[in-house]
Amino acid sequence: MSEAARLERGLTAMGIDLPEAAHEKLVAFAALLAKWNRVYNLTAIRDADQILTHHLLDSLVVLPFLSEVNTLADIGSGGGLPGIPLAIARPDLQVTSIETVNKKASFQQQARIELKLENFHALCARVEDVQPAQRFDGIISRAFAELADFVRLSAHLLRPGGRLYAMKGVYPHEEIARLPDGFVLAEAHTLAVPDLDAHRHLIIIERNGTA
Repeated sequence: MSEAARLERGLTAMGIDLPEAAHEKLVAFAALLAKWNRVYNLTAIRDADQILTHHLLDSLVVLPFLSEVNTLADIGSGGGLPGIPLAIARPDLQVTSIETVNKKASFQQQARIELKLENFHALCARVEDVQPAQRFDGIISRAFAELADFVRLSAHLLRPGGRLYAMKGVYPHEEIARLPDGFVLAEAHTLAVPDLDAHRHLIIIERNGTA
């Protein structure tokens, strides 16, 4: 089965309907990631089949939960995950990736150019040093840090009423219990990624009015 066919099958299984142009860009991104990964070690996953499931589909599974988000910061995204797949899937979503490692931020910038992603921007910086002109509707991370650290490092980027979206493996009971004062668990969702036999959860955090 071709990469395009596997991608279409996976998206259909997740109930996500994207235009053909998005499918083409997602397949192109997977190829670009695999190419750069051979030299720059962007991710631990190198197999093309696993890039599709463990990176693309695993990133896009959160798409239905971001319908109210118009501006999104992706923290510590490495090879541009989940930010680049989300930007491809939603051209109306403005995505800013904040990545401290120069070679990874450079790859993201190259992907932006090659895939013509006008709604994606890569920033090479420490998240705690970033002071945006306008704060974001949502902050997302994928295996970035413990929840408490994620909140402490990035909450200053969040607009009033905004939310933090943490993509996790096993449900993080203990991490949720250690959330900083002023922040609470708003929602938790069990995620199912086709052909990925692993625990996946989306943890959504918001201010409780005192932060």
